[in-house]
Amino acid sequence: MTRTLVIIPTYNERESLPLQVDAVRAACPDVDILVADDASPDGTGAWADAQAAVDPQVHVLHRPGKHGLGAAYRAGFTWGLERGYDVLVEMDADGSHRAQDLPRVLSAPGEWDLSIGSRWVPGGAVENWPAHRRALSTGANTYVRILLGIPVRDATAGFRAYRASALRALDLDGVESQGYCFQIDMAWRVLQSGGRVVEVPITFVEREHGTSKMSGAIIREALVKVTAWGMRERATQVRRAFSKTSG
Repeated sequence: MTRTLVIIPTYNERESLPLQVDAVRAACPDVDILVADDASPDGTGAWADAQAAVDPQVHVLHRPGKHGLGAAYRAGFTWGLERGYDVLVEMDADGSHRAQDLPRVLSAPGEWDLSIGSRWVPGGAVENWPAHRRALSTGANTYVRILLGIPVRDATAGFRAYRASALRALDLDGVESQGYCFQIDMAWRVLQSGGRVVEVPITFVEREHGTSKMSGAIIREALVKVTAWGMRERATQVRRAFSKTSG
């Protein structure tokens, strides 16, 4: 039997987290949930502790402060791998990742190491997004595909499931990216390690509670790092081609 852990990072998600936890438990009763809370001052961590006290499938990882999405997921991966989970899932607390789509992500067809819940494959969709948000996301993903040469249409997606074996094959301590960049970085690392990435359509819904954590710094980090990675990759390809020609 496959043991699955859904990791939900939180910072000031007291309103939305109970709804998301209930939705995940209803959609996939057999999965466990790990709330990775970055010392939320609004009581999110305290609610998670109270829920864990009455539900053995809910666990809480308290972190000392707000250190970013990537660090929260890396801590959650380590926690889950140490306890022998077979599949580790990333989901937002705000409800933008619909729990009803979780079974689809987990049951993606074929053999896979990373299953991405994608907004930008046929059947995928976004709800309540203004045109500029849609353009930013599709443009960023096109840029990633061109620069890194990866066949992923939604590399920035945060709704995804990893095989534990795929995570163990990566140097998680070497992943320093945050936000959008963390998701791109992880997908690229899985592909570079020889893993198989699949995408399944999901509907992304704009959050109804709380405040978005998106910022200009997160977007700049992704732009700068993806550009640097892409230039390095192209330089490597040129060197290899030159070596073959000269040889």
